[in-house]
Amino acid sequence: MRYMNLGRSGFRASRVALGVMRIDQKSREEARTIVETAMNAGVDFFDTADCYHAGASSRALGQALKDLSVDRDSVGIQTKFGIFRNPDSDQITRYDFSKDHLLKALDEELVNLQTDHVDFVLLHRPDTLVDLDDLADAFNELQSSGKVRHFGVSNVNPMQVELLQSAVSQRLEVNQLQFGLGHTGMVDQEIHVNMGDDPSLDHDGGLLAYSRLKSMTIQAWSPFQTGYFDGVFLDNPRYTELNAELDKLAKQHGVAKSAIAVAWILRHPAGIQVLLGSMNPERITQMAAGADVDLTAQEWYDLYLSAGHDLP
Repeated sequence: MRYMNLGRSGFRASRVALGVMRIDQKSREEARTIVETAMNAGVDFFDTADCYHAGASSRALGQALKDLSVDRDSVGIQTKFGIFRNPDSDQITRYDFSKDHLLKALDEELVNLQTDHVDFVLLHRPDTLVDLDDLADAFNELQSSGKVRHFGVSNVNPMQVELLQSAVSQRLEVNQLQFGLGHTGMVDQEIHVNMGDDPSLDHDGGLLAYSRLKSMTIQAWSPFQTGYFDGVFLDNPRYTELNAELDKLAKQHGVAKSAIAVAWILRHPAGIQVLLGSMNPERITQMAAGADVDLTAQEWYDLYLSAGHDLP
């Protein structure tokens, strides 16, 4: 496993992290095995959110870490907040960056995770009704209380980062975004700049270049998904050319295809951290091995082209 600094925070973490949205669907023993397997593969950073199954995912992670007697200082724990779910229907009814909501959500997460602080907390999705002064007060209180060490955002474009950063004194260190061979929009618009085709459309405001300029770590969620939860591309008959290329490179590098897909993300010089979402211990081990694979530039482009993209 290789490690990296997250943003400019000075906090070092594994380049492959584990997202635990679905860990609550496992038994206590299974959850323990999942976390233990990830740590044995060198993973020392875990991502969750207060809205993942009403906090159940965070509770399962916290219990697994306790069952394994993990030294709190040996791992990074990150959560996200700012999404409000109706407790009766479990439906998302608003995004909420109000101070009262954020403070209450973070306190509940600390209980769920069985810890007195999180290393990072991210604003989960943009709240267009955000009161910037109220948000600044919330961040100040969370930092001064020692409950949060570092801050970031998720699914936010550059101008929204600038707006939020103008209000808060804490540096926004990371931005969690969907990215992978099945979701390449951030790369497409850079390659097709000044063109009139669909890949030239910039849906994100130049997020990739902006993040590099700001030394803001991108955390890639759903790295194996196509589109927005449209299924994975691994062993998908709709992606025969991509899977053939993955298989070829996997054999050359002596790893699984999933490791090559991870290595493709990590090859980008933006310094991206990959968030795995698998709850299968064997697959976690295979995927994490991608952190130690060095793809050449040509291998990177060959994978990009085999995923159905082209070069102008």
